[in-house]
Amino acid sequence: MRSPSLPQSLAAVLAAAFTIAHAAPTQAPVEAHVPHAPQTVAGTDGVRRLYYELDIGNFYADTGVLKLTGAAVYADGDARPLATFSGPALASLLRPNKELEADNSLAIAGGTHALLLIAAPLPAGRKPPLTLRHTLTFKTAKGETQTAGDIPVPVDSRPPVTLGAPLRGLWLADEGPGHAQSHHWGGVIAQNGRLTIPQRYAIDFFGLDAQGHAVRAPVEKLAESRVEDWAGWNSDVLAAADGVVRDMRDGVADRKPLSPQEEPAELSTRALYGNFVVLEIAPGVFVHYAHLRQGSIQVRPGQHVKRGALLAHLGLTGSAGAPHLHFHVSDKASFADSQGLPFVFDSYTPAGRGSEGEALNNTSTIKVSPQAPKLRRRMPLDGDIVGF
Repeated sequence: MRSPSLPQSLAAVLAAAFTIAHAAPTQAPVEAHVPHAPQTVAGTDGVRRLYYELDIGNFYADTGVLKLTGAAVYADGDARPLATFSGPALASLLRPNKELEADNSLAIAGGTHALLLIAAPLPAGRKPPLTLRHTLTFKTAKGETQTAGDIPVPVDSRPPVTLGAPLRGLWLADEGPGHAQSHHWGGVIAQNGRLTIPQRYAIDFFGLDAQGHAVRAPVEKLAESRVEDWAGWNSDVLAAADGVVRDMRDGVADRKPLSPQEEPAELSTRALYGNFVVLEIAPGVFVHYAHLRQGSIQVRPGQHVKRGALLAHLGLTGSAGAPHLHFHVSDKASFADSQGLPFVFDSYTPAGRGSEGEALNNTSTIKVSPQAPKLRRRMPLDGDIVGF
C-alpha cells in the first residue's frame, strides 16, 4: 500500500485533533481554594471524615454563568473518589438559604464565587491522606461541558484536640458538626482579607430529660415557658481540659425564652455570647462557652483551672432563643477572625438520635438509650443525643 500524500496525512491529523478537542471537556475558568485545611475526625457513627469548605470562583466577569453539576473528591493519588456529589448530594453541601437550580446545578455568575461545605468520608482502614484532589464539572450558558481537575487541598495531619465533658447528664447536639445548612457551619465571615468559620464544629447543647425532651411546656405554649421549664437551665458548665481563662463576661441579664432578640451590632464574643468564658487549653486552642447564667461565672481572666472545674451555670443570654450551651473550639480567643477546630470527647454515651423539633415537643416519642456502651475519642454529630 502506498503511503498517503502529505496533504492527506495533514488533513487526517487535523481532523483527529478537531474530534478530540470537541469530545473532551474544556477547562473551566475557575479558581478554587480552601479557607482552612481539613483535619481527620471520627464522629459518633464511627466514620472518619474531613470537614472543609471549597471556595469556587468563576473568575472572569464576562464568562457568563457557569453551572456546577458535580464534584468529586480524591485522596492523594487514588483513582477511585472518596466522595462524589451531584443532584441532592450537591444540594446538601450548600450554605443556608442557597439552593440548586431546577436542573440540579449550582449557578455561579461571572465574577462571583460559591462555597461548598464538604464532609469527605474515609474508608475504614485507610490512612488519612496528605492531600485531597478535586474535579469539578460545569455546564456553560451554551450547554457545553467544562471541568476543573486536580484541584489540590493540603490536609492538616494533626489529630483533633481531645476534651473531657463540658456538662453532666443527657444532651442534644443541635446545629452540630456535619450540618452544612446550620447557622454554625454555614456562618461564613469575610474579614481582614480572608474567610473564617469560627463555628465550623460548634454544637448547641440542649439539656434533655429522661424521655429526650428539652422543655416541660406544651409545644403550642413554648412562648409562655419560663427558663425553669427547660431541662438544661442552671446546669453546671465544666472545664473540658486544664487551661487558662483568656476572656469572660458576666452581668448580662437572662431573658425570657423565645423573647425577641436584637440584631447584634457586630460579630464578636460580647455581641453574640451574652455571658461567656473562653479557655485556652493549649497554644492556639481555645474553648468557647456561651449563653451562661448571669451571676454564675466562677472564674476570672488569667485564672488557671483544672479539667472538670465548675466554670459557670447554663443560662439564657446573648443570641439564644432558649437555654442551651453554645460550645466550640477555635484557634483564637476572639470570634470573627478565628477558625473553628475539630475536637473529640474522650468519653460519652451515644444515647440516641433526635431533632430539635422532637426535643421541643414534649409529646414526641424519642428512643433514648442511656446505658449504651460508651464511645472513646469521637465527635458528636448533628442530632446526636449524648450522655456525659
